[in-house]
Amino acid sequence: MKIRALALISGGLDSLLAARLIKEQGVEVIGVHFKIPFCKLDIRNSFVGIGIKLLEFDLGAEFLSLIKNPRYGFGSNMNPCIDCKILMFSRAKELLQELKADFIITGEVLGQRPMSQNKQALRLIKLRSGLDDLLLRPLSAQFFNPSLPEREGWVKRDKLLNFNGRIRTPQMRMAKKLGISGYSNPAGGCLLTDPCFSKRLKELLCHEELNLDNLELLKVGRHFRLGQKSRLVVGRDKDENILLMQLAKPGDCLFFPQRDLAGPTSLARGLINDELIYLFSQITSAYSDTLGLRNMEVFYRNIPGVEDKVHKIACLPKSRFAHLLI
Repeated sequence: MKIRALALISGGLDSLLAARLIKEQGVEVIGVHFKIPFCKLDIRNSFVGIGIKLLEFDLGAEFLSLIKNPRYGFGSNMNPCIDCKILMFSRAKELLQELKADFIITGEVLGQRPMSQNKQALRLIKLRSGLDDLLLRPLSAQFFNPSLPEREGWVKRDKLLNFNGRIRTPQMRMAKKLGISGYSNPAGGCLLTDPCFSKRLKELLCHEELNLDNLELLKVGRHFRLGQKSRLVVGRDKDENILLMQLAKPGDCLFFPQRDLAGPTSLARGLINDELIYLFSQITSAYSDTLGLRNMEVFYRNIPGVEDKVHKIACLPKSRFAHLLI
């Protein structure tokens, strides 16, 4: 009988090593990647050459509900690591029957993360997700009691590992031996571990504006709060200017400097009136290259309209608006 395992793949090195380790024991391994709105990794790029089929599943809406009130709290920023893993492992358990798999493996390493990878947290995640004995952590398996796959002989326990702690030299040595490269840095893919992004997210939650559209805006540009229900996002470079135009929704307003000046595209969202539109134009001008001009024109457009209107603005320094930055 062919044994099949689902490997939870984050895109980081540990999950790739765990999948490869079990594959080399003759088990058929299917990679499962859960997409959340806070991950900035392109999993396909991380997975090149690993030789395992990869499936992706979106947890966007469920994760937004989780982030509002995680049962086990946050880490050092806005990262609800324990609740996140319980959610993903629970969904993975539901996939076992659908994908005709026998057990689940992860790349967790005992002691690597202070919040979610200590022995108590690892036990809690296993039990709360409902996986219990069907969960195998190959990189640290020697520190735990044998799981069902080990007791049944589906995998050989003596070929599992005893990685422990935050030092990653053993993983990098193993990756080199297996020819695995291009993997992400530890925690490099989760925006919830980033202090600046977490500050913006807290502010969004405080104003009860958390949704998938607003969340995409948090990943771009400089953010300004103008009133309880209005925000402005100012692009920092050409790529962000283009992205802001793509993210614009009906009811938003876009701002551009006059054609002969380099400067940002800005996007306003929320309750917008004429007074705020003028202020948004001023902020857009402050981040433009005015070339010593005393005045400049800022064009603005109400989405979904295509007609531009214009304000003539006195050029002001960025410091004038620093108190509005989030």
